Amino acid sequence: MDLYEHQARELFAEHGILVPRAEVTDSPKQARDIARGLGGRVVVKAQVKTGGRGKAGGVKLAADPAAAELTARQILGMHIKGHTVGKVMLAQPVDIETEFYVSYVLDRAAGRFLAIASAEGGMDIEDVAATRPEAVARVPVDPAEGVTSAKAGEIAEAAGLPPQTVDVIIRLWEGLVREDALLVEVNPLVRTRQGQILALDGKVTLDDNARFRQARWGADDVEHEDSLEAAAAAKGLNYVKLDGEVGIIGNGAGLVMSTLDVVAGCGARPANFLDIGGGASAQVMADGLSVILSDPAVKSVFVNVFGGITACDAVADGIVQALETVRLTKPLVVRLDGNNAARGRAVLDEYAHPLVQQATTMDGAAARAAELATTA
Repeated sequence: MDLYEHQARELFAEHGILVPRAEVTDSPKQARDIARGLGGRVVVKAQVKTGGRGKAGGVKLAADPAAAELTARQILGMHIKGHTVGKVMLAQPVDIETEFYVSYVLDRAAGRFLAIASAEGGMDIEDVAATRPEAVARVPVDPAEGVTSAKAGEIAEAAGLPPQTVDVIIRLWEGLVREDALLVEVNPLVRTRQGQILALDGKVTLDDNARFRQARWGADDVEHEDSLEAAAAAKGLNYVKLDGEVGIIGNGAGLVMSTLDVVAGCGARPANFLDIGGGASAQVMADGLSVILSDPAVKSVFVNVFGGITACDAVADGIVQALETVRLTKPLVVRLDGNNAARGRAVLDEYAHPLVQQATTMDGAAARAAELATTA
């Protein structure tokens, strides 16, 4: 369960992390009144559960209450990566001296959390991580031990953060534990010219299994969440929308994550994460293809299945039956390996759909899907 930014800031504040004053509204007229109460000059920020708001025009500085009303009117109703802006947050601007980045994320494979921090926070933290990985510290955190003062100091030192951030690093961990979070991120965490350490923006993902304990955060605002994710959720699919052109279907979260990496390594961007788990019935495959093909950004689809308990011939039968009900409009590349793979490939060969292609290796299939997507 992802939280909106204003909810993340509320969570931070409850755990002793300083945040600038802010209020949320869905009314341009009320935005004027809020700006007046906050001192006139405000930052107006779209409240959607996705990144890239600033580059999409969803974060703007308003010089006075009248400008705040006009800016709120412009941002409300915007579409940002498939999300419709239903609310804006107005926050007091801050005199920033330095920006940092601090987060904790669950490392499922290692059975622990990972603290990720950098002395170079802000909008381009992804570029920093990609081009200068040495500037981003990654420190394992044993959940049984947690983040002590010593561990927080270790994280700060590894990232080159000032000593004033140690308290925030501790409090951020405490918030993660008490709120059943899988991810907490502050970007940027700033030091003002007055020497304060403030969280300006945040991202929090709570464990869906703990909804009964975290009911106070309320249900997701389905009216404004991504329509494809909502459609997938209604069909019981484990789907996450991404910003790419290659649709991905796989069985098993680990395999799907590997598939995303391989596709990216071939020069294309994954359009989604879709894990069909251990089952690949015709209905599951039809539902998955239906959602992915509804994404206008998708130029090709890559089905990557390693047969274990579910045999590859059953997967192939599911694909064939699915294509009897779902009109295939984009090239579909299939890689089957493992249990009954040869029989599964034979099923698809016999079906001979003009838009279905096969590859015997994951790398080969990913390269073909990427090629089809980037040359479409």
